[in-house]
Amino acid sequence: QVRLVESGGGLVQAGDSLRLSCAASGRTFNSYTMGWFRQAPGKEREFVAAVTRNGGRTYYADSVKGRFTISRDNAKNTVYLQMNSLKPEDTAVYYCAADPSGSYYQMSSYKYWGQGTQVTVSS
Repeated sequence: QVRLVESGGGLVQAGDSLRLSCAASGRTFNSYTMGWFRQAPGKEREFVAAVTRNGGRTYYADSVKGRFTISRDNAKNTVYLQMNSLKPEDTAVYYCAADPSGSYYQMSSYKYWGQGTQVTVSS
């Protein structure tokens, strides 16, 4: 079992930055690809970013490319999402996910999920 706990969300203004963290339990963190998803009110959960086991490859949704950066520290069992130049449309609950069995871009691929952290960007 893997337990994921997100933190770092909050209320910010457009143009500000936030860094989300996701702490994972277990000793096999470095064997999992990790991902971030988000869900805005009334919308489906969508892919944001993913990072492979050793951090060597990263993947981003077009809507965040160039503004968000995913990274991981395997020594700390933690994955991060640095969010810069935030926009009101980035407002959502952000979820950390682990161990995809298929496409990194699909929610259904991921085996483990955190409880989410709220990010609100005011205009």
